Amino acid sequence: MSEPVKPVGIDDVKDWWQSSIVDIAPNSIRFRGYDVQELIGNVSFPAMIWLMMRGELPTPAQADLFGALLVSAVDHGPQAPSIAVARMTASCGVGINNAIASGVNALGDVHGGAGQQCMQFFAEIERNWSDGSSLEEAVIDELENWKREHGKFIPGFGHRFHRTDPRVTRLSELLDEAVKTKMIEGRFLSIGREVGKAVGKTAPIGMNVDGITAVLLLELGFPAELGRGVFVLSRSVGICAHSLEQMQQKHRIKGPTPPEIGFKYTGPAPRSVPDDFKS
Repeated sequence: MSEPVKPVGIDDVKDWWQSSIVDIAPNSIRFRGYDVQELIGNVSFPAMIWLMMRGELPTPAQADLFGALLVSAVDHGPQAPSIAVARMTASCGVGINNAIASGVNALGDVHGGAGQQCMQFFAEIERNWSDGSSLEEAVIDELENWKREHGKFIPGFGHRFHRTDPRVTRLSELLDEAVKTKMIEGRFLSIGREVGKAVGKTAPIGMNVDGITAVLLLELGFPAELGRGVFVLSRSVGICAHSLEQMQQKHRIKGPTPPEIGFKYTGPAPRSVPDDFKS
C-alpha cells in the first residue's frame, strides 16, 4: 500500500525556490542585502555584476579592473561568428532578443569559451606550483598533460587575426599596475607569461584575449565556472549593437556571403532517378 501523500503547505511552496541573491517584498528590492535605492547611482555596473556573482561588493580598484575586462571583449567585428549569427538572425525579421540569443548561442568551447578552459589550465599549474614544483616545471608538466588529453591547441594563446592582440597589451599594463599597488598578487600573471614563453619556443604564438581574461579573473578570485559567463556578458553588448544596426539597415534574409558568390558543391555529379522509382 502506497504511503499517503504529505499535504503541501505555504512554507513548502516558499522553500521550493531558495536564493541568497535577491529579496523581494512589496515596495522593497534588495540584492545580496543591499537596498536597490542605495545601489542605484552609487554602484557601477561592473561592481553590480561582481556583487551578484560573488556576493560582496568589490573595492573601487577591483571594480575598475573588472570593468576594463568587460570593455575589452565587447566586439570583434561582423566576421566573428557570434556577431555574424546575430546579424543574419536580425535580417530575418525577428525581435532583437531573438537575434541576441542566437548570437550568444554561438559562444562555446571554440568561440568565446577558451577563457574558461584557460582558467582551469592556469589553476592546475598554480596548484602544482604551490605544491613545490618550480613555476617552469609546473608549466611544462601541465602543458604536456594538456596536449596529451586535449591535443596541441592551448587555450588562451594564438589568434586567427592578430599577431599581437591589442587587448592583451592594455590589460597586461593594468595588471602590472595592480601588482605594484598590491591589489593583486600576480601569481597568475606570472603563470600566463611563463606559458607564453613555453608555447613561443615552438611557434610565434602570443597570448590572446581569452588568456589575459583568464589571468585577470583568477587574480580577482573568480572561479573558473564563471569564465564563459563573464565573456558572454561582455560580448552581448556588441551582439546587441550589431543586431540593432542590422535591423536599421533593413536588409532581408542576409546570408553569410552575397548570394552572387554562391558556394562550392562537393556532392555527386548530376544523375537520374532509377527507373524502379518512376511510375
